[in-house]
Amino acid sequence: MATPMTSSSALGARRQQRNETKTAERYLWFGQFQVDLERGELFKEGSRVRIPSKVFQLLLALVERPGETVTREALRARLWPDGTFVNYDANVNSTVNKLRLALGDSPENPTYVETIPRQGYCFLGNVECGNELLKTSGALTIAGADAVDGLLAQQEASSAMARKRISGRFAALFNGWGAVILLCGVLIGVGMVLLMRRPS
Repeated sequence: MATPMTSSSALGARRQQRNETKTAERYLWFGQFQVDLERGELFKEGSRVRIPSKVFQLLLALVERPGETVTREALRARLWPDGTFVNYDANVNSTVNKLRLALGDSPENPTYVETIPRQGYCFLGNVECGNELLKTSGALTIAGADAVDGLLAQQEASSAMARKRISGRFAALFNGWGAVILLCGVLIGVGMVLLMRRPS
């Protein structure tokens, strides 16, 4: 029977994991992005991209197996172990969407995260690893604390603008000729009703 892990043994396991990471490669690179495995951070062209822990874990699950399908069940088991009570499907979808936003990726035209229908997800980028952080033209800077939330707000604003444009087009249609056609239709309808009710 396994004994439950205490907080001190959990810290010891984490230190051991860090030491193993130090002897292995510490950094991963793909496209404009770098991942610091030891510190659990994502960088884009030298600037830190703040992402939630679950999103980072999802990224690791995908970049560890580039070109392979990572099933939704495998992601569920990794991100929400047994005994966690959440809506797994909704949370996997939400976490994947947040990762795509952080990477500037699109489900329709993916660069990094491809959806494999009814199976899971596949990482499309080439992943390299090493022990040194790549030098970039800019200094390392930290993005705003809510970079992902900012991206979500930006996407919502774009959607609102698109809805406004569409409603503006409908309003323009009803100005001028659209209004005349609508009025004619109403008058014809009223005339037909009056003719049908007319006593013979």
